[in-house]
Amino acid sequence: MQNNRQAADIIPDLYERHAKLWDSSRGKTLFERSWLDRFTALIPQGGSIVDIGCGSGEPLARHFIENGYAVTGIDSSPSLIDMCKARFPNADWQVADMRHLSLGRNFDGLIAWDSFFHLTFEGQRRMFALFRAHSKPGTALMFTSGPAHGEAMGVFVGEPLYHSSLSPDEYRTLLAEHGFEIVAHKAEDPACGNHTVWLAQQQ
Repeated sequence: MQNNRQAADIIPDLYERHAKLWDSSRGKTLFERSWLDRFTALIPQGGSIVDIGCGSGEPLARHFIENGYAVTGIDSSPSLIDMCKARFPNADWQVADMRHLSLGRNFDGLIAWDSFFHLTFEGQRRMFALFRAHSKPGTALMFTSGPAHGEAMGVFVGEPLYHSSLSPDEYRTLLAEHGFEIVAHKAEDPACGNHTVWLAQQQ
């Protein structure tokens, strides 16, 4: 368990050291489009979205910006945030650890796509209070997780890449406890690269 915690703690450093490689290897096509459409359908046109773990801003943040949404992107990697600033200078980009998210405002949409699942079990549990703190009635929340409770270790550039997931029942409980109603959920969606996706809305 301790090794897994250590692997989770070094995720920010891993992405920072390999930022350029990650950006070049990240697919720019929007296989996520059907879920992004469901997400933005809950957000007013021109509304505010915070992209939690935004990476280099492509393709998700680009999609939101090009469709007229006001994007705030946060990522723990200064190098990835620099790429975002260069590509989309009119958006708001901030270096921040999602585990300590404190932007001092509410948003119309919160998205943590392929980022939230790098946190430990306890780190994920604590995020729900932060989601609530940045939301208001009607705020949409979308994140990806694993399909079941557990930890998994991937590999990136020959280094361990930590992932974890709570159980579906625990995610349902946490969402409800923090005022979010589930709009849609799909485990290992074959139409979305086998991603497990949660879409909810603050009541």
